[in-house]
Amino acid sequence: MDVSDILAAHAEKQKAVAVEKDIPLEVDAGFLAVTDLNPVDTESYGEDLEEYLQSTARDGVQALINALFALPTTPSADGPLAQLPPPTTQLPRAKHLPKPKPPTKWEQFARAKGIQKKRKDKKVWDEEKQDWVDRWGWKGANKKEETQWLSEVRANADVDHDPAKAARDARKEKMAKNERQHQQNLARAQGASASATAPAPPQERKKQIDRTLATTRSSTASMGKFDRKLEGEKKLKGVKRKFDPTEVSASNEKSHNLAILQGLDRGPTAKKSRSSGDDVLNVRKAIRVASKGKGSAALSREGGGAKSRSNKGRR
Repeated sequence: MDVSDILAAHAEKQKAVAVEKDIPLEVDAGFLAVTDLNPVDTESYGEDLEEYLQSTARDGVQALINALFALPTTPSADGPLAQLPPPTTQLPRAKHLPKPKPPTKWEQFARAKGIQKKRKDKKVWDEEKQDWVDRWGWKGANKKEETQWLSEVRANADVDHDPAKAARDARKEKMAKNERQHQQNLARAQGASASATAPAPPQERKKQIDRTLATTRSSTASMGKFDRKLEGEKKLKGVKRKFDPTEVSASNEKSHNLAILQGLDRGPTAKKSRSSGDDVLNVRKAIRVASKGKGSAALSREGGGAKSRSNKGRR
């Protein structure tokens, strides 16, 4: 019996499992990814594109499966599970690396003095309870002075002095102080980041200084008239008000009065855009001022009531 054909077919199947290429495939089992760096076979690509793509994809999947079967496995209800190794491919970040936070005022002082940060334990030993209790939080050691049954009071203390209330107020004041310092650190860090990212140009900075100087000069009682001038300080330029002359020619006065009369002659029914400032009399504003914020209906009712009262008086 000749079984050479059967052995050849079996050997062909066994050979198909191994993927051999000129440049070995890069398999990253952590990401379940395969990278093929072999150049494209132009002849096979142009002859049958679909067959070439399927063959390339098949080789990549076969290499990935071979790598997965070589990994250690753990049993489970669904069958053996492969333990994936950490990924080796370095992927680009979607966002830039976070910038280091600027040091706080205390961190700068500790660095200058060489003070090392010591982390405190969350639990402290309580001699009365003979047990470990929380350092902070509800029923913590920081509230012991508020709950103890005996407190020392000074001889010159007030009659209504409450030691528990004093300890509670001191703790709340300390919390408020810490919060203020935290907000100051945030503002200082925000100012440092803003100045580092977008420094103000010298011309803009000079304008800001001149504007601040002008504001301080005009804040005195004499509007800066008797203040001592700084070296190189420029004279502040104010805005002069312009008034119409008291004596004008007859032709100018006639044209001005005719313009007012023409505006009144047009009346409120003239269709004009609100953006134009040619209206001499704003009827809506006049009604609103006369009614002191009341609507036209309320104004008409008040007018009707006044008219009826006047008629009663005549009777």
